Amino acid sequence: MLFRSALVFVLLAMLTPSASPALQRFRGLLPSSGQIPYDGHFVLARLYYPFYPGWSYDFPEMEDNMGKILRSLTLIRPHPDGGNIFRMDDPELLKFPVAYLSEPGYWYPSESEVIGLRNFIQKGGFLWVDDFHFPNEWQVFEDAMMRVLPHARIERLKLSHPIFHQFFEIQSLELKYPGALGEQGLIGEFYGIHEENDPKRRLMVIIDYNMDIGDYMEWSAVGFYPVDPTNEAFKFAVNYLIYGLSH
Repeated sequence: MLFRSALVFVLLAMLTPSASPALQRFRGLLPSSGQIPYDGHFVLARLYYPFYPGWSYDFPEMEDNMGKILRSLTLIRPHPDGGNIFRMDDPELLKFPVAYLSEPGYWYPSESEVIGLRNFIQKGGFLWVDDFHFPNEWQVFEDAMMRVLPHARIERLKLSHPIFHQFFEIQSLELKYPGALGEQGLIGEFYGIHEENDPKRRLMVIIDYNMDIGDYMEWSAVGFYPVDPTNEAFKFAVNYLIYGLSH
């Protein structure tokens, strides 16, 4: 694991900002335009919701930098054009195994979006929820999530959970929120929803609360945040994706 940690450090130093095709294709456009077609490469499905731009934060740099790490350290082969953006009720979403929801503290899904996301999860899709904090944002997220999975139980995960040991051996869940809030003491909390609320079954949803792993990855190419927590954020992300693709 020390070897992998050193590799992440080196690779982060090598990441350079790029004007990816995804940037040109998606910025300012609706998610129905210019999607990367399913072709067997890994593509992260970023979830769109209306009325607030938080769904798009960290895009596409997060996906670009994450793809470079995946290609360098794992056998996962991400699509070179980055990620896709989907409405939650788009049936094309079902072709992609892992979906990412940013800033769910401003997420008020319609009934068709609720049904679409429920279908995605129940058919085996893995949902990664990231980038929110404060109790009011949690309440908005929880209200929406309970509409998607009415009988779900959201439980705080322990370090012993398999998702933290898929590829990297996460040593601690004490990861600071990026930037000033982290310096003031805001520490991430990690929650999950298991299939049939049974911790021995598949984890369907991973929830980063008081945390913004996407922000760490977005700025990794320019050293905006310290290297150590940025490295840890990448370890969490890689573990999430490998878990989602293998369960």
